[in-house]
Order: sequence, then structure tokens, then C-alpha cells
Amino acid sequence: MQRDIRVTRSFAEGFATCCATVVRYLPFGLNTRVPPSFVGFALINGCTFGVDLLLLTLSHGVAGLPLPVAITVAYVCAFALSFVLNRVVNFRSHGPVGRQVVRYAVAVAVNYVVFILGAGAGLAALGVEYHLARILAGACEAVFLYSVLRWIVFPRPCRV
Repeated sequence: MQRDIRVTRSFAEGFATCCATVVRYLPFGLNTRVPPSFVGFALINGCTFGVDLLLLTLSHGVAGLPLPVAITVAYVCAFALSFVLNRVVNFRSHGPVGRQVVRYAVAVAVNYVVFILGAGAGLAALGVEYHLARILAGACEAVFLYSVLRWIVFPRPCRV
């Protein structure tokens, strides 16, 4: 157990260092405006978004589930993974997990209704191909979710 904690801590520290290094090299003065946690969020959520699209494709395109069900299954799985990775390696939060889960669940529910079903399924209903509709909705949700994670779910300043 102790070894697992050290490995997790070491991975989280390495991840934070990598994100801080990326920020140092950002052009146009962005290196003074973009926090390393934003880079971490982009990396983590880019990967979990890929998981979301893969699960969406498998559940709708392969298994034939109705699109709203497939969107929901993919979304829940990807956001559970996102919560764990952001909590442990990006924001390195040690706050009470129960309160964070509740705040995150509320944010995810709002995000789901507004961006995923509202924008994603809405665009698909208007004739936009469902993968493209999901990508467009994902861009909107990224801004919303980073803000919620940084200032509401994991409100402590990030350690670098």
C-alpha cells in the first residue's frame, strides 16, 4: 500500500512538472496567464474525451444502442475517469472526497443537460453527424468544466 501511494505521488508530481514545463514555453505571454492545471485538464480530458468517443462508437455504432442511451453510457464512464485523474494527478486534491463528488455530480448533470444532450443531441437532430456534434459540444463543455473543477470542485490552489 505504501509503495502504491509513493508511485501515485511520484506520477502526480511528474505530471505537474510536465504541465508547468509546457506552460513555460507557451507563446504570446500565455505563459503568464495559463495555469499548469489547465494544461493538465486539457491532457486528461483530451484522453477521457477519446474514451467517450470510443464508447459512443462501440455502444451506438457497433452495439446499436439508441443514441441518447449511448451518449449517456459513454459520458458517465468518461467523466468518472476524468474525476479520478483530475483529483489525483492534476489538482492533487486532499479535500473531502464526498463533497467533491457531490459538487462534481451537480456540475456533470448541468453539463450533461446543457452541452451533451442540448448541444450534442440537438446538433445531431439538426443533421450534423453525431461524432462532429459531440466534438462541438465537447469544446463548449471543456471551458465550463475546467472552471467548475478549478474554482468549485477542487478550490485549493494547485501545487507545482
